[in-house]
Amino acid sequence: MRKKRFPKKEYHVPFFDEEDYVRKLCPKCREHFWTQIQDMETCGEATPEGCASYTFINRPPTRKPYSLKEMRETFLSFFEKRGHARMKPYPVVARWRDDLYLTSASIVDFQPYVTNGIVPPPANPLVISQPCIRLVDIDNTGPTFGRHLTIFEMGGHHAFNYPDSAVYWKDATVRYHHEFVTKELGIPSKEVIYKEDVWSGGGNAGPDLETIVRGLELATLVFMKFKVFDGEFVELPIRTVDTGYGMERYAWISQGVISGFHAIYGPILDRIFQMADIDHVDFKLLAEVAKLSGTFGKSLRGSSQRKVAEHVGLKAHELAEILLPIENAFAVADHTKSLSFMLAEGVVPSNVQEGYLTRLMIRRTYRLLKALGIENRLDEIIDLQIREWGKDFPHLEDMQNEIIEMLLVEQQKFEDTLKRGAQLVERIVNDLKRKGKKRIPTETLVELYDSHGLPPEVVRDSAEKEGVQVKKTEDFYKMVAERHLEAPQKTVLVDERANLVADLPETRMLYYEDAYLTEFHSRVLRVLDRNQVVLEQTNFYPEGGGQPGDTGFLEFDGRKSKVVDAQKVGKVIIHILKNGAPQEGILVKGSIDWQRRSYLMRAHTATHLVMGAARRVLGQHVWQTGTQKNVEQARLDISHYRRLTPQETDKIEALANQAVIDMIPVVTEWLPRDEAEASYGFRLYQGGAVPGKKIRVVKVDDWEVEACAGTHIKNTGEVGFIKILHTARIQDGVERLVYSTGRYAVEASQRNGKLLRKLSETLDAPLEKLLPTTKRLLREWKEMRREKERLQKTLAAKGATSLQPQKISEFNVLIGTVDWISDEQGLISTSNEFVKTGANTIAVVGGVIGDNARIAISVGRNAIDIGVTASEIASASGALLGGGGSGTRSFAQAGGPQKSRLHEALSRAEEDLKIKLMKKPK
Repeated sequence: MRKKRFPKKEYHVPFFDEEDYVRKLCPKCREHFWTQIQDMETCGEATPEGCASYTFINRPPTRKPYSLKEMRETFLSFFEKRGHARMKPYPVVARWRDDLYLTSASIVDFQPYVTNGIVPPPANPLVISQPCIRLVDIDNTGPTFGRHLTIFEMGGHHAFNYPDSAVYWKDATVRYHHEFVTKELGIPSKEVIYKEDVWSGGGNAGPDLETIVRGLELATLVFMKFKVFDGEFVELPIRTVDTGYGMERYAWISQGVISGFHAIYGPILDRIFQMADIDHVDFKLLAEVAKLSGTFGKSLRGSSQRKVAEHVGLKAHELAEILLPIENAFAVADHTKSLSFMLAEGVVPSNVQEGYLTRLMIRRTYRLLKALGIENRLDEIIDLQIREWGKDFPHLEDMQNEIIEMLLVEQQKFEDTLKRGAQLVERIVNDLKRKGKKRIPTETLVELYDSHGLPPEVVRDSAEKEGVQVKKTEDFYKMVAERHLEAPQKTVLVDERANLVADLPETRMLYYEDAYLTEFHSRVLRVLDRNQVVLEQTNFYPEGGGQPGDTGFLEFDGRKSKVVDAQKVGKVIIHILKNGAPQEGILVKGSIDWQRRSYLMRAHTATHLVMGAARRVLGQHVWQTGTQKNVEQARLDISHYRRLTPQETDKIEALANQAVIDMIPVVTEWLPRDEAEASYGFRLYQGGAVPGKKIRVVKVDDWEVEACAGTHIKNTGEVGFIKILHTARIQDGVERLVYSTGRYAVEASQRNGKLLRKLSETLDAPLEKLLPTTKRLLREWKEMRREKERLQKTLAAKGATSLQPQKISEFNVLIGTVDWISDEQGLISTSNEFVKTGANTIAVVGGVIGDNARIAISVGRNAIDIGVTASEIASASGALLGGGGSGTRSFAQAGGPQKSRLHEALSRAEEDLKIKLMKKPK
């Protein structure tokens, strides 16, 4: 798509005239820029087009060097002194947004509600240093020496200009920036260049000025004045000053060191170098490479590599060998900080949403560490990161143990994936060979990573050993990450009834005024399709938030009509009736099914109690991922990195019931969004992002607080009793708890008691001795099973040696039925025992087991080498038996209900083997 451009007037501010700035067009990148140097030819930015290179390496332009922490404080204090309210940073996981997962810029904190005028800003103007995560730069982190990072702090001073109250706009923004870099940091004014560009993100857009000093872009000053609709820019009533100062870049340029990673990580990076035995670093060489790193584009590859190698007097491959471990160490320093922040906010690695992105980071970091030979030092490096950044971000230290534990669990999962992956790649390679192909396409690499967690490096290592090439994709992780950075657009189902009720006033929701109200009177505003009614006010709760809609009755004209459901359409509530509808305009009496509603209220409040208990037992990483409340039982899905143990489940149940016993008041209130977030933080959004100017907050004292639209009881004691019925792992990283409340919880406990008593009677053991009796019987059963397997194996071995194999070529082939076998395991043992007698062996043995014919196939190593595979024999045999077959190259099974065709299937296998073995090349 052609790049949007704005005319000169969008960038021309009085400050430029006062300070003798002139506008020029760069002949290389073809972008306009503003400079005080009259004869300047290019824009001065280090770009792939070669406009300039970094000239600050070993010669910083600032008055003194700053650490990242010092630069952050200098920036915040500067704007605080100039009337900006200092804001605490928001989380790096954007839980208040339903369109993206990670906070990628400071303006994300205020989109869409503030920028669209739905809620006022927390302060105006304000200043913030916001930790951000951008995984689109993941492949370039390291090779570009610090220009690209996955985690960085964006310093933003923001002003929100309303039609009737402006704060400041373009000219003041440029003046603030110029004063900061020149007077505060001491950079000479003539070295500050302003380059024109267009910014777009989060549905908003506007002209921007990028500030360049000695080749490095330091900040972007965005003048957000448009909303983007279908690619078109529509002017907004609110004009937002959206600035992004790269805190790490300012620290880097102030120190003038060879990389941004040296400026940011210092002692941490040194320690990583020590762990990886990266010593004797030629800093003079690296300084020369660093000066040109801004011209690399994405990374030091291809023509860029040859150009830089020539500049430093080396061959391209020689330079690559020097730089690769250093680049990997740079990336490890960056990635482990990213992981510390993501995991500290309760992201559980998984295959969906932000969990997917976290897993991607963990697995890429593991591969980088493995390349450095220090894959067992991940927890040590994370510990260094937490100790360094936890001073300014205390939640890192609070979550330290959980972070380390989640990483260790995830690392073990990845190692298991790598072990399983070899066989998967082998199957893909064999399939490609059969089709005459010799290259694994990029689409397959992405599928292998998305579906099976296999990185392209692992696939490449395995495939190339088999003579199949893998296309090298430099931006693989970026490509994969981009597919998951934004939440999929929700399919909005257009309710055809919306237009029929659009003119009606909002339904008054009596259930929010008094959740215990059982009867009410109201006037009928509209009747749709003879059985759908809109009332002026109602106590029928409409389905939403995992809580079903209320049922009950409407009474009118001396008769009753059953309400089977209530649904919200836009701002009105529609009642679905079963026995006819009243006429419009008349007064009706409504009565809800109170027994049903009361149990739904108990279940809803119980969900909040179980949620609070789960977090106390399992850790602060626990978040709600889904919920459903019903009368007899409810469920809660939570994020957790491993299966719940029975002991943990019992603790959660006990804690939740303690909250019931404590009779904690349940308070609901409507609060302005900014006030609710300021009071309770982003834990409010357990069930996801909540739209609207106001938020309904449900608070169970200090036990749990959530944004929630459901109906609740007034006191936790009304829940009565909570019984967790069972748990399940419904997907990777998500555990489900199913529970009942009140009478249904008691009934569930009584059912368990009855089962125990029945078991006690069956085993003829009193309840207090039930456990030791069960253990004894289980032990005896296992001993009997082992004895059976031993006898069966002995019988199979004797049977295998007593059978008469036939000689096909130089192979001993056993094909036939074994009548002494009574179960499937006997067939397997017989075939396996025969193949153990030598590498030139093949066994295809069958028998009738119950109502099915079964065949076990084992293939020796030498037969496999010439292309005989057990799975192929099984597939053909299973088809003849009316069933199927599958397995590996060395062992497979087949079976089906057509017992009469067993001998035919064995004969077919024999014929196929003769053809294949007799064709064996000499």
